[in-house]
Amino acid sequence: MADLRFFEIYRNHEYLWLLFNGALVSAALTVGGGLFGFLFAVLIAAVRHHRVPVLAHVATVYVELIRNTPLIVQMFFVAFGLPLLLGYQWPFWAHALLALTLNFSAYFAEILRAGLASIGSGQTEAADALGLPRWLCFLKITFPQAAAAMYPSLNSQFIFLFLTTGVISEISVTDLTWAGLFIDSRSFRSFEVFFTLTVIYVLMSLTFKTALAMLHDRLFKWRTVR
Repeated sequence: MADLRFFEIYRNHEYLWLLFNGALVSAALTVGGGLFGFLFAVLIAAVRHHRVPVLAHVATVYVELIRNTPLIVQMFFVAFGLPLLLGYQWPFWAHALLALTLNFSAYFAEILRAGLASIGSGQTEAADALGLPRWLCFLKITFPQAAAAMYPSLNSQFIFLFLTTGVISEISVTDLTWAGLFIDSRSFRSFEVFFTLTVIYVLMSLTFKTALAMLHDRLFKWRTVR
């Protein structure tokens, strides 16, 4: 019978604080990366959907580059490569936020592009006939429909990307995974530590899922679900 000692974690205030703070850091960077990444993704998807000269090709190369390289490679490049190339230095959490934003944006952009492609051209033609500017047609007609149609996919991708954010601990960001590794190095209770991390990640994922479902109900009241 295994000798499990969860109390060595739960009775240690330092460990509990590290886990709590790590969960907050993970959540904050995920939300920040998701928000900024989504805004950037809208721009990328619009450029590719409307086939803007030159920019559409640049956006395609960017999306394929991000989607075909590991997040941890992108993280190291942003944290250590860009400062050498551009001569700046940010806190590691800022590097992590930038890397997550770039990563999220590529995946979100591809999902949104698929959603925009599913919208019939008749609506755009009708907007042109009414004299609506192209940018207004995009914001008021095509984009809301595409976002509503692809919201489940965006939701799932957000949760999946959240679960990959543990790699930011590799650049010394004190996220939830970093907290678990630190506690494990002190307590030598690997099973208890990583079981606890698993439970926390599951609870955080379910919390995000619930919050995103509530956001869907508020944003897309106009959409009739069939």
